[in-house]
Amino acid sequence: MKAIIGRKVGMSQIFDEKGHVIPVTVIEAGPCVVTQKKTSEKDGYEAVQLGYEDIREAKLSKPELGHLNKAGVSPKKYLREFDLDNASELELGAIIKADTFKSGDFVDVTGTSKGHGYTGVIKRWNASRGRMTHGGPSRIFKGKIGPGQYGVETVTIQNLEVVKVDPELNMLVVRGAVPGPKGSLVTVKTTVKVHKIKQAGADISKNPQKASGRNPQKASARNM
Repeated sequence: MKAIIGRKVGMSQIFDEKGHVIPVTVIEAGPCVVTQKKTSEKDGYEAVQLGYEDIREAKLSKPELGHLNKAGVSPKKYLREFDLDNASELELGAIIKADTFKSGDFVDVTGTSKGHGYTGVIKRWNASRGRMTHGGPSRIFKGKIGPGQYGVETVTIQNLEVVKVDPELNMLVVRGAVPGPKGSLVTVKTTVKVHKIKQAGADISKNPQKASGRNPQKASARNM
């Protein structure tokens, strides 16, 4: 797995080589620094902790500052742990940049959704208003939807394609929308979805009762 921490810059659109419009989200990804290593011998698993965004020492507690000083890195505002493929090869202080990903990769982006405050059931749950006359159950059944805090939840959008990578600007451009407002913190990591390569003739049925099974050449022509 590959991963990086960044901030959502905003949405835009680009055009592919065929002139089609692609809605994209621009993410300022990294640079991140390795602040801690987890090893099988000591911790029972392999992982690394990444730090993102410099901050003044006065903003950190003494334990937090001591943790970063032990790694020999400058104070960081955000720390996140990832199970990277090359976790055992990375050393403390190693830099992770946007070019850890490449165009064509598929990623999962996690962020905090926009807050909408205290809302009613129509906005929060997409409910419809009932009759204005009185009447109903004598109590509230467990699990019934109701008004309350809407938004500010951790949301992951899976399987977004990386359209463009710019290491000089620390920029990742992914197809589609990403949770959260502009400037919000996001984490980008390799998708957990499995991408299967479609084999030739995969749509041809082996059942002779089906049209694609009786005439496989015609079925193949339709898929071209």
